[in-house]
Amino acid sequence: MSESTKMTQTQKRILIIGLVPLFMSLLSVSSINVVLPSIASDIHASTSALQWVLTGYALSFGVVLVAAGRAGDVFGRGQLFVIGVGLFGLSSLVAGIAPDPLTLNISRVTMGLGSGFLNPQVVGLLQQYFQGPPRGRAFGLMGTTVGLSVAIGPVLGGALIALFGSDLGWRATFLVNVPFAIASLILARVWLPSGAWRPAVDQDAKSTDGGKDLDPVGVILLGVGVLLILLPFVESSLGWFIWLSLPLGCGAIWLWAWWERRYARLGRPPMVDLDLFRIRSFSNGSIIIALYFLGVTSVWVLVAMYMQQGLGHTALAAGMIGLPAALCSAVSADVSGRFVFQIGRRLVVWGIALCLMGLLATIGVVALLSQGIGSEWWMLLTLAFIGTAQGMVISPNQTLTLQEVPLRYAGSSGGVLQTGQRIGTSMGLAIMTALAFSITAVSNWHWGMIGAFVAIAVVVILAGIVGIVEVRRGGPRRP
Repeated sequence: MSESTKMTQTQKRILIIGLVPLFMSLLSVSSINVVLPSIASDIHASTSALQWVLTGYALSFGVVLVAAGRAGDVFGRGQLFVIGVGLFGLSSLVAGIAPDPLTLNISRVTMGLGSGFLNPQVVGLLQQYFQGPPRGRAFGLMGTTVGLSVAIGPVLGGALIALFGSDLGWRATFLVNVPFAIASLILARVWLPSGAWRPAVDQDAKSTDGGKDLDPVGVILLGVGVLLILLPFVESSLGWFIWLSLPLGCGAIWLWAWWERRYARLGRPPMVDLDLFRIRSFSNGSIIIALYFLGVTSVWVLVAMYMQQGLGHTALAAGMIGLPAALCSAVSADVSGRFVFQIGRRLVVWGIALCLMGLLATIGVVALLSQGIGSEWWMLLTLAFIGTAQGMVISPNQTLTLQEVPLRYAGSSGGVLQTGQRIGTSMGLAIMTALAFSITAVSNWHWGMIGAFVAIAVVVILAGIVGIVEVRRGGPRRP
């Protein structure tokens, strides 16, 4: 390995400090699907209460991402990271001992807040302490962490239920976060360099009275806008009127953008510098990943439902079907991180093409199963193509998208990128699962899966088109 790709001891420590809690926060997303039936039977949670177990985390996570990223830029990423990890760990403890659905749902909301605080700090720290090829490898390892969390989450949830029983198994999926959170807090205080505890912004990012300016009006407007946009997709069961929040949310986002421009004209530092979107690599990369998450994140939920509700398998079996895919994702993310700067956005386009191939192959397997031919375990191979593609798309796209972003906006830009992912995920889960259920209601689970996967393939093709446009535009450059 050349000197340019070697990591210093400080960089290795930052990876350990940042990626372990990131892993745990994503594990809480991927493991929850297989333990919901156990939660329902143990604490007598209603369907709406169970939905809040899922959506409460997603809502609070998505709402605070940009504001938390900007706060890390302004006040120091170490402080916000510690707050996020501490809140996540404490909430996991409360969730693990929750006596009733209300306590569990409140703790899930605060877990989401903790994840929303810590995630942008990890992105910001990687931007701050890694440059050139080491940065690509660092984001590749971050992608590996994402892949492993997706792989281990469902398997761990199913294994803990099998080991401890239905009543204690679901609680263990939350309690396992606690020791890791404690270890992360200790290591953060010992290992994070002094620069991580200081503001990353320039002197012009201070308010006119000499204090740090977090742009509170911008924080509120964006938070309300994201909440109103996410709400109908994660709480559609409340009735048709909940969809009225969607245009209200879009209006709040427009008002936020107007405010940010006005704030900048007054010489104050906005929460998000909207000139970031004039950087083509950032704007195109944000669109690519939002579309990708709109489609592909639904794959794993649909496969889990298909295995359990459609084919009658256990939660553990439903978790195992995606294990090779997630392991392939972890490996390909690490490898892609080593070559992302040499290959550029073409790597992302290749990954999207491979993902499309995996989707079409899975559709073929399910079509055969509908005719009584073959085995559902053939999906171990077809889903592995999608997993490999995931490692080629997510981390390389993030590296290239943030490549030209000024360091003082590393946290907030990472928050913008992740907010797009969260909105895409929530919309995709709502749309694709609703499509699958509607087709299943008049046919069967085989055709429900096929219909949803066709829709996912269409979204992936749109992401690929944007990727091709970015490849044809050429290398990174400012407008």
